Amino acid sequence: MSKSKLRSKILRLRKNKLYKKFKINPEIIYFFLKKNKINFKNVGGYYPCNYEIDDLEIINFLRKKKIKISLPIVGKNNQMNFYEWLKNDPLKINKYGIAEPISLKKIYPDIIFVPLVAYDKKLNRLGYGGGFYDRYFEKIDKIKKNLKIGLGFSYQELKKIPINKYDKKLDLIITEKKIIQ
Repeated sequence: MSKSKLRSKILRLRKNKLYKKFKINPEIIYFFLKKNKINFKNVGGYYPCNYEIDDLEIINFLRKKKIKISLPIVGKNNQMNFYEWLKNDPLKINKYGIAEPISLKKIYPDIIFVPLVAYDKKLNRLGYGGGFYDRYFEKIDKIKKNLKIGLGFSYQELKKIPINKYDKKLDLIITEKKIIQ
């Protein structure tokens, strides 16, 4: 099945599920990162939309642990970067209907939470098809070591995601039921 057909199928499924009842416990993520001695001072999240798994509870939990939080902004030439997002900072809606910070303080996250349309056990991710995260991963990997964590629902797992040479793998995928590494 093509990426676009898979994407449509999973997005329809995700819209029809009671997605609010599925949550990832932020304490489990924090414990996992600490247990594995993963160094992180800056975390890049996303502002959930389109029935994505909600990472705001995770972000707020980490913020209380004195972790800097950033969100992506899609800029010129469809290039994405992460910018600091303080607790009470306002957000603006971009041309894709996604909330972005107004801050212009660029951050290079140690950990990046990535929304998923679908994924497989080999840590391949199907996104919305714009390539924003893949291009960002290509760029940031040249700047610093980071951990790319996909957040999704267990029902979004497929046997195999079709990939091409531009697609970048994740380092971990965390669902409400398990951690894939």
